[in-house]
Amino acid sequence: MMLHIPGVLTREQVKAMRAEIDAADWVDGRATVGSQGAQVKRNRQLPEDSSVGLAQGRIILQALQASPAFFRAALPASYMPPLFNRYAGDTGEAYGLHVDGSLRGVPGSPVWLRTDVSSTLFLCDPDDYDGGELVVVDTYGEHSVKLPAGDLILYPATSQHKVEPVTRGERVCAFFWTQSLIRDTARRTMLFEMDQAIDSLRQRLGDSPETVALASQYHNLLRMWGEP
Repeated sequence: MMLHIPGVLTREQVKAMRAEIDAADWVDGRATVGSQGAQVKRNRQLPEDSSVGLAQGRIILQALQASPAFFRAALPASYMPPLFNRYAGDTGEAYGLHVDGSLRGVPGSPVWLRTDVSSTLFLCDPDDYDGGELVVVDTYGEHSVKLPAGDLILYPATSQHKVEPVTRGERVCAFFWTQSLIRDTARRTMLFEMDQAIDSLRQRLGDSPETVALASQYHNLLRMWGEP
């Protein structure tokens, strides 16, 4: 399941965030990937231990707490601190087809996190650059994504994906992974669609015996399948 969540950050928040991260020190993006990813990755990132990146990442996570759509789709158990990357058009930076690692160590902690859900938060507008589309590949084909600043795309971390070469301007985004309470993508999608359907019925029918029964089944499935 892919989900576009608009307005995770306001225009004012994006502007303030860009002022902070643009002035920070950036490094080669290959520092945070394995040997396979390093062969196809050409971009720059803020270091994982960047004080600027960590502070701005906390702002993103706080914003997500106010997003019911994100909670319903991801059913988050824990998060990796958001990272920040940029792709320059003057050198045609890109990230070839790859899949994210299944486990990532949380910086400064002995904890490892299972990457169930990937998210990219756009910090620039589509008109700011040419190319740079996020392309996600699943059983239904390829899906190309290029969103307004402040909008987020969420998709299964099991999906192969790539960032097309940037040919003009600069693409700047935040990205992070979520370990979900529901490990299985199909079950997570089923619960999201069921939750959406229950909401639609409640808007039409109110809290009828039928909608209460369906909500009970939703939460019973969440209890049955959920993992801490």
